[in-house]
Amino acid sequence: MTLQNPPVAARKPHTNEAHGVRWDDDWHWLRDPNYPDVQDEEVLAYLKAENGYFEAAMAPHKALTDELFEEMKGRIKEDDATVPLKDGDWLYWSEFKKGTQYRDWYRKPVSGGEGVLIYSENAEAEGKEYYRLGAFAVSLDGKLLATLVDDDGSERFKLVIRDLATGEDVETVTKVGIGQPVWTSDSKGIVFTEVNDQWRSYRAQYHHIEDDPAKAVTLYEEKDDIAFSVNVARSTDDSLIFISTGNNSSSEVRFVPAGNPEAAPALIKARRPDVQYDADAAHGKLWIHSNDQHVNFRVVTADPATPADWQELIAGSDRTYLRGISSHRDHLLITSRVDGLDQLVLRNYETGIEERVPFTEASYSAGFSGNPEFAPDSYRLSYSSMVTPGTVYDYHPAEKRLEVRKVQEIPSGYDPSLYVTERLMIAARDGARVPVSVLRRKDSAKDGSGKLFVYGYGAYGFAIPPSFSTARLSLVDRGFAFAIAHIRGGDDLGYQWFLDGKLKNRTNAFNDFVDVTRGLIAEGYAKAGRVAAQGGSAGGELMGAAVNQAPELYGAVVADVPFVDVLNTMLDDTLPLTPGEWTEWGNPITDGDAFQLIKSYSPYDNVEAKAYPAMLITGGLTDPRVTYWEPAKWTAKLRATKTDDKLLLMKMNMGAGHGGKSGRWNSLYEVAEAYTFVITQIDE
Repeated sequence: MTLQNPPVAARKPHTNEAHGVRWDDDWHWLRDPNYPDVQDEEVLAYLKAENGYFEAAMAPHKALTDELFEEMKGRIKEDDATVPLKDGDWLYWSEFKKGTQYRDWYRKPVSGGEGVLIYSENAEAEGKEYYRLGAFAVSLDGKLLATLVDDDGSERFKLVIRDLATGEDVETVTKVGIGQPVWTSDSKGIVFTEVNDQWRSYRAQYHHIEDDPAKAVTLYEEKDDIAFSVNVARSTDDSLIFISTGNNSSSEVRFVPAGNPEAAPALIKARRPDVQYDADAAHGKLWIHSNDQHVNFRVVTADPATPADWQELIAGSDRTYLRGISSHRDHLLITSRVDGLDQLVLRNYETGIEERVPFTEASYSAGFSGNPEFAPDSYRLSYSSMVTPGTVYDYHPAEKRLEVRKVQEIPSGYDPSLYVTERLMIAARDGARVPVSVLRRKDSAKDGSGKLFVYGYGAYGFAIPPSFSTARLSLVDRGFAFAIAHIRGGDDLGYQWFLDGKLKNRTNAFNDFVDVTRGLIAEGYAKAGRVAAQGGSAGGELMGAAVNQAPELYGAVVADVPFVDVLNTMLDDTLPLTPGEWTEWGNPITDGDAFQLIKSYSPYDNVEAKAYPAMLITGGLTDPRVTYWEPAKWTAKLRATKTDDKLLLMKMNMGAGHGGKSGRWNSLYEVAEAYTFVITQIDE
C-alpha cells in the first residue's frame, strides 16, 4: 500500500567529523538548537506533516483500530482496585473508576473504619494533555503526603507536600525533582533528588517542612563524574537513609541516620570501575548485594561503624543470579534467577536456611511486590505467566502457604485452555543458545502458514519477563504467535548475558534477534515476510539494526521512541544522557574503536538504498531519553533512501515524552494503532 505525497524533509548538507572520518548528516537540521524548547517552524511543520500522513494512512483502518481498542478495553476491569497494603496504622490502596484514565488513592485505619480518598490523579490531571504521578510517599506519622508529578512528559517532576487532614497542598519543594523521595523518622523533613539542566539527577537534598525550600540542605552532590546519577532510599527497618550515586556499571553508597539527615554521610565503599552494590539495614547490620567478586553478585554483611569491612554471607554462583535483597525482621528476602527463571527465597537470619516460594508452571514471572513494613506477618508477591493472568499472593512463611489475594479479572472472558506457552532455545550464529518465550493458540499449526510477532529489547540488563498481557491476545486470536526474544544485553540468563550484549559485544543483541527470527521461521511459526517485530527505545535501536541487517525477514516493524542516531548522540556530551550512556555503548569521543563499532551499526548511519519492511516509527517531542529528532531524522532518511513502496509512517506525540500518551485508555489506543498497522501490513 502506498499513499500519495508522503512528507519529504529537505536535505541540507551537513558534515560531521571525528577520528579523521567525515560523514554526511543531511537531516541534522531537524534538531532544534533550542531543545527542549522546540519552536523552529520548519521542524514543527515537518513533524506535523508526518502526523497528518500517519492519520491519513490509518484512517481507512479506523474501524479495525476501534475494534481492537474495544476488544482490549473489554479485557480490562474498568472499576478495579489494588489489594490493600498495610503500612503502619493504615491500609492503602488505589482504584480505577469506570470511564476514568487515572487512579484514585485511598486509605483506612487498620483498626477499622471507612476508606478515605487522599489523592485523585483524575482530578489532578483535569485539563492536562499529559499527566504522570511519579512518586507517592506518605510520612511515617501518616499526616503528610509527598507526590512527584510530571505534566508535560519532560520527566522533570514537581514535588508537592499535602496535608492529609485538610487535603490542601502546603508547599511546593521543587519543580525539577525525580525519583522516590523519603521521609525522615520524625516526619518533619523529606530527602529528595533533583535534575540539572542536562537532566541528570545530580544531588540529594534535605528539606525541613515549613522552611523555605530555597534553603534546602544539600546532603550530597555528584561533582566527580557527570555520568553518575544520585538516588535516595530508606532502609526497610527505617533506621537509615541511603544516598547512592552511580552509572550503568559502577556505584557507591552513603548513608545518614533517618532521624538525623544532616549528619555527615558515611561512605560504605568507594566506587570502582564495573563494581556495583546496593544496601539495606536490619538488626544493626548492613546487608549488601554486590558484584565485586562474582559476575552474578554475592551477599555480604557489614557493621555500620566499619561499613567497608565486608563479611561474605552468600557466595556468588555461576548458576544462580542474585538480583536483589530486602532485609526484614524475620527474613532476608532474596530475588534471584536460576536458568532464566525467577526465584523468590526467604532466608532465616539465625539458621541460614533458605526457603523458596513454590510455583508450578514451567515458565513464569514472579517478584516480591509491596512490602513496606519491617516486621510483616506475610510477604506480598506478584505472579503471572504468558497464559496465567496476573495474581497477587501473600506468602505466609509460618505455614508455608500461598494465599491468593487477587487474580486479574478479564471481564470479556478468557479461557486459558485455548492457549499454550512454549520456551525454546534457539542457536545464534556464534553458538550461544538464546531463550525464546512463545504464546500461541493451541489450534494454530506450525507449518509455516501462520503469522509471527517477535518482541525484543536487549539492553541495560533489563529482561523482558514472560508475563501476562491482555493486549497481545488480540494478535494471538488473529493468527499470530507472540514471541519474546530473550537476547543478550538483557540479564535473562545472568549478569554475563547482559555483559555479552553491551559495549564491544553490542552486535550480539542484534544478531540474536535476527537469528531468533530465523529460528522461529525454521520451526514453522511463519514464513519470511509474514513476521512482525516491535521494540522501543533501545529496543527501537534493535529494530533499526535488524531491518538494516535482514529486512527480508519482516513484513512490518514497529519502532517506538527508537534510539537510532546512536553515533551522533554518543558523540554529543552536551545531551542529557550521553555521558551516563558511555558505559553501555562506549565513548566514541575518546575511543576510536568504539567510534568505529558504533558507526558500523548505528541504524540511522547505516540506512541503505534497498527494500525495507513496512514501518511505524513513534516519538515524543518532550522526550528527554530519546530526543524527538532521532525518530524524525531516521524517518526522513529512510523515506529518501529506501527503494520499496511499502508504508513508512511516523507518529510524533507533540505533548508527550518517552512513554507516549498518558492515561490508561489513551495509551491503550496507541497499542491498538500499532496492532492495526501490523495486522494490515502482514495481511496485505
